[in-house]
Amino acid sequence: MTTREKILGEVLQNQPSSLPLPDISRFRGEKQDVVQKYKTVFESIGGKVFLVENVEAIKVLIKQHYDTGKRIATTLPEMTDVFERIIPNVEPYTYEDVELAIINAHFSVAENGAVWLSDEVMGQRVIPYICQHLGVVVRAESIVPTLHEAYDIIGEGTYGFGGFIAGPSKTADIEQALVLGAHGPLSMAVFILE
Repeated sequence: MTTREKILGEVLQNQPSSLPLPDISRFRGEKQDVVQKYKTVFESIGGKVFLVENVEAIKVLIKQHYDTGKRIATTLPEMTDVFERIIPNVEPYTYEDVELAIINAHFSVAENGAVWLSDEVMGQRVIPYICQHLGVVVRAESIVPTLHEAYDIIGEGTYGFGGFIAGPSKTADIEQALVLGAHGPLSMAVFILE
């Protein structure tokens, strides 16, 4: 047994007992116009939102707005007839030249424009961060009004890796200059299936 395994084993044996999550019912938002609110917020942080009826409409929009001559990869089985399928068990660095990645989100949050992603929908953990442009498919009925409701959904979930992503990657930490794509995609689009 390595030192690492010994330490992790001791940590696992000495976990505190679980406590129930607090009641957040007073923080619930309005479900009314949640799609429009999401669209407004997400576009205000630099993202694009497309309201679509089906996956075929997404394919058309991708051909109109992205360079399909470059590498486009997806986790959506219904799109693999046109685009490359993201394979979970290959080396992550093989996706370093993906121009556009199209993945599902579990749900999104109207309050801040975020989408919730886990290993289950990413295909590869690196995909939403390494691609030049990110496209995320969300069902309209899965949009929640607030982050409180989002945490209520994921609070006791069983997932190995997950995160919220809201809009294209940007930072102004370096010399107060805005840099796009610093630690993630240059652009992000959300396709809301109505």
